[in-house]
Parts: sequence; C-alpha cells; structure tokens
Amino acid sequence: MEMNVRQSLEKVRARIAETAGTAGRNPSEVILVAVTKGVSAEVVAEALSAGQSHFGENRTAEAAGKFEALGEAATWHFVGRLQRNKVKQITPFISTIHSVDTVPLAMEISKRADRDVQVLLEVNTSGEGTKAGVAPKDLWKLIDGAAGLERVKVRGLMTMAPLVADEEQARPSFRLLSSLLNEASVRYPELGIQHLSMGMSQDYRVAIEEGATMVRVGRAIFGPAMR
Repeated sequence: MEMNVRQSLEKVRARIAETAGTAGRNPSEVILVAVTKGVSAEVVAEALSAGQSHFGENRTAEAAGKFEALGEAATWHFVGRLQRNKVKQITPFISTIHSVDTVPLAMEISKRADRDVQVLLEVNTSGEGTKAGVAPKDLWKLIDGAAGLERVKVRGLMTMAPLVADEEQARPSFRLLSSLLNEASVRYPELGIQHLSMGMSQDYRVAIEEGATMVRVGRAIFGPAMR
C-alpha cells in the first residue's frame, strides 16, 4: 500500500506543478490537502512518510482519532460540514476549518478555541440546494459577523463545484469564488484574506488554473483505501 500511496502522491504533485506552471503560477502557492475520509491512520502514516504534511477530515470523531494516533506530525484541516455541537472535538488540534458558513458557527469556534484557528468561509457558488455555504450576495454579512471574533482568523474562501462529467463545467464556480476573493481582499484589507480552497480529485487542475491555493484531493491519492 505504501508504494501505491507514494506513487499516487507523486502523480498528483506532478500534475499540480504542471498545471500551476502552465497557468504562470508558482507550484509552491498551491497547498495539497490530502482528504482522508474513511482512510485508516496506518495509511495516513504512509502518506506522511511519503512527505505529505497537510491532511483534511470530513468527520469530527474520525479527525480526533487520527490526531490521537498521529499527533502533530501532520497539519490538520477540517473540510466537511461542521455542526456547532461538534466544534469542541476539533478545536484543540485543527489548524484550518474550511467550512464556516454561519456566524453562529464562527461564534462557537471562538468560544471553544484556546488558540487561533484559521477559517475559510464556504460559499455556494453553484446555487445547488444540496450544497452548503452562503449565497455569494450574503458573503459580506458573514465576513462582518466572523471577522471580529476572538481566535477566529478569516483567511479565505471555500467552495464545492457541481459534480460533473467534464471538469470544465466546474470552472464557472471556481471563477466566481476567485472574483469574490478579489473583492473581499479589497473590502477587508486588514484581514489578510488570501486562500481559495477549491478543487477535488476530479477538477483540481481547473481550480488551480482559476487561482486555488488549497486543493482537497482524496480519491486520486488513496483510491480503494477510502471507505
């Protein structure tokens, strides 16, 4: 399994570097967050040994278990829907929460955290009712409500594009988020809003072309290991 994970990581990294280079970007601007939903701690440890440092979890209990097993050797991100009553399980060790989409959730993070937590605000750029995130027009209210909270550091935006057969169909969602980030950085220069978390296994190359600074890739790395 280690060789498979290592080879998959090398393949994804090579594609990131190639895509960024073609787009005129420095590949070091793109953080690869390896999403480990359903992946055992042993397999995550194999990815760690292959040089992967950023990992993303969708479930609070699973994230806590893997942190207990692997500790601070990894940088942990939370990328799934986060319920307010589960915040206290992850604030001790999560570095970045990608899915903050309400002011009450941001307030709960502020209440539970004993250190600074980087948060990304989730925007529903596709208009799909099944997707989480605020509507683009409501982003400014969310920033206003979250930006002044203690321990909450608003550092960027996140979106999930529609699941489509052709990755090009995801481009409008990514382009919209990129334009919102540009506007947010002008409206709120004091916050240092800079990150775009967008793109998954099926469309991360298009996301990089549109400015992604974090891509959340699971299946392209772990494949059958994901449950």
